[in-house]
Amino acid sequence: MNRYTVAVLVNNQFGVLNRVTSMFRRRQFNIISLTVSETESNALSRITVTFEGGETQKQQLVNQLYKLPDVCSIKEFTPDTSVSCELMLIKLKNDSKTRSDILAAADAFGATTVDYSKDSLMLCLTSESRKIDEFVDLMRDYEILEICRTGNVSLEKGSTTIRQAINF
Repeated sequence: MNRYTVAVLVNNQFGVLNRVTSMFRRRQFNIISLTVSETESNALSRITVTFEGGETQKQQLVNQLYKLPDVCSIKEFTPDTSVSCELMLIKLKNDSKTRSDILAAADAFGATTVDYSKDSLMLCLTSESRKIDEFVDLMRDYEILEICRTGNVSLEKGSTTIRQAINF
């Protein structure tokens, strides 16, 4: 199975997200990551989806997505032509025996401390999904209280934009 990341530019309307994600469900794709937000124009939203599947099925999915009336444009991202990252907050038990090791690892990965209490500390890390996965694996040696991740976001390198494919 291949892993794909696509951005779907849609009209910012009620129910559009449900129609787009239902297309993935009907085609039996497992969504690994899903992020949605308004774009630089509040009339449009950008849905970034990371999923696994075969090339032929992916192309059929893209063709079906274009048939949805609120879909304006679709862009597939590859590691060579795009920049991708996600944000994670991780809350760990604050223990005098492990605190220095946790903070040293956080520093090595570029994580910042965003909350500190007697019983817990919360770190924020913005990076590639792979690097966040590695950090979480390292933190499993300590007591993880909670994790929240945003999912993958991607933009194409250079001056090309997803909006250039549609007329405004």
